[in-house]
Amino acid sequence: MPNGPVWLALYGTMFTWFLTALGAGLVFFFRTINKRTLDLMLGFAAGVMIAASCWSLLQPAIEMSEASGGIKWLPPLIGFLLGGLFLLVADLLLPHLHGGSKSDEAPEGLKSSWHRSILLVTAITMHNIPEGLAVGVAFGAAASGLPAASIAGAITLTIGMGLQNLPEGAATSVPLRREGLSRMKSFLYGQASGMVEPIAGVLGAALTTHIQPILPYALAFAAGAMIYVVVEELIPEAQSSGDSNIATIGAMLGFAIMMVMDVALG
Repeated sequence: MPNGPVWLALYGTMFTWFLTALGAGLVFFFRTINKRTLDLMLGFAAGVMIAASCWSLLQPAIEMSEASGGIKWLPPLIGFLLGGLFLLVADLLLPHLHGGSKSDEAPEGLKSSWHRSILLVTAITMHNIPEGLAVGVAFGAAASGLPAASIAGAITLTIGMGLQNLPEGAATSVPLRREGLSRMKSFLYGQASGMVEPIAGVLGAALTTHIQPILPYALAFAAGAMIYVVVEELIPEAQSSGDSNIATIGAMLGFAIMMVMDVALG
């Protein structure tokens, strides 16, 4: 079986896509999910993404910048801000709706005649790009031979991204079911939101493997994009019911689990 960084990125992102589909499959058992349970799940996903951004992406980016002899904080800073800017531009341009949107709420982005269900899927699909990119860049960095990155760290990041994809898959398919779609259509749309991860992962691994100087920028770019998703979507949606405690508990648990995995295994 091929085992180069691009292939490893493909395997890893296929795994995260599978867990997105597994989460979306909850729609076959539940027409809806208790809001407190969903808030806990979304908070957990936010915590995992914050911890992964810190330990799996930004820390190696800083170490690589320091090893290169330049200003150790500058490449991570530039990459981080560019990652957030990328998602901001995508948010402003692509028509989409978030999972907690009301039925009469106008879509964000440019005006479009897309059906509401497609707008809901577009939001999650767009925000899955940095997750796939993070996995791909991590495997590309591990192949560079630099001490700041390792295969173990890339695998740990992959597992973390997969764990937080479970609630994201459910958060996509269950609202579609409430919109009136069949269970099968809701599942298909929900799992389809994870299809971009293998594409982004392969591109990220291929790019960083062939252009090693961009590694710290690429790692920080993925981190910035993921933090944007957390602050712009996951946290507000997790706290939309007005009870912030359950979402905060979920975020603390997700952060703690990812931190332990990353420090112990990465």
